Amino acid sequence: MGSLANLSMLFLIFLTHFFFTSNAATFTIRNECSSPVGAPASPGGGRRLDRGQTWTLNVPAGTSMARIWGRTNCNFDAAGRGRCQTGDCGLLQCQGWGTPPNTLAEYALNQYNNLDFIDISLVDGFNIPMDFSPTSGGCKAIRCTADINGQCPNELRTPGGCQNPCTVFKTNEYCCTNGYGTCGPTTFSKFFKQRCPDAYSYPQDDPTSTFTCPGGTNYRVVFCPKGSLTSDSDHFPLMEMVDQVI
Repeated sequence: MGSLANLSMLFLIFLTHFFFTSNAATFTIRNECSSPVGAPASPGGGRRLDRGQTWTLNVPAGTSMARIWGRTNCNFDAAGRGRCQTGDCGLLQCQGWGTPPNTLAEYALNQYNNLDFIDISLVDGFNIPMDFSPTSGGCKAIRCTADINGQCPNELRTPGGCQNPCTVFKTNEYCCTNGYGTCGPTTFSKFFKQRCPDAYSYPQDDPTSTFTCPGGTNYRVVFCPKGSLTSDSDHFPLMEMVDQVI
């Protein structure tokens, strides 16, 4: 009986391993901005990406509350301490999420009905144009490539990006902190939505901003994709960094 129990346990471990490895998603992250960009991922760590460079990230099935973003105008010392103008986390190796403003590619893999849920979010503001698209699975590609930095309302302007109104005003009207149904579109969220219709424009913008793909779909995230209306040379200053993995 002991041998049978051990075999059954090994078989279950094998099936679990097979499921999670066979349904893992591959994310190809590419920088098309004219200047280097830091590309943190939670989970996954991060990399410095010069123009044209890519980083391939394998993410286990079942991963949720995950995000990829870009950091601009960074300076780090040899010990990995430093700051970025946008998307900062205080370290070369991010241990958590970046500070606004930062354009976010968010995802949760193999969720309800084995679907992936993906979105581009401007709830934390905007710093870099982004394409977040499936490379398999035949589902919808999403992009946010408008000149949001150049057209940003004066109240939300900040060096290197366009801030979100929750960070600026800290009220329920913009933060939706009092629960579902207590907030709605505002003048500022409409500014983002009109320019990037597929992106989250405020925290309860779910119906028009969350998209699904079959579990096991692979994805690409591109910073400053071709067709971006903004001039990244104006809005993304040179990223000064030590020559290390970020």
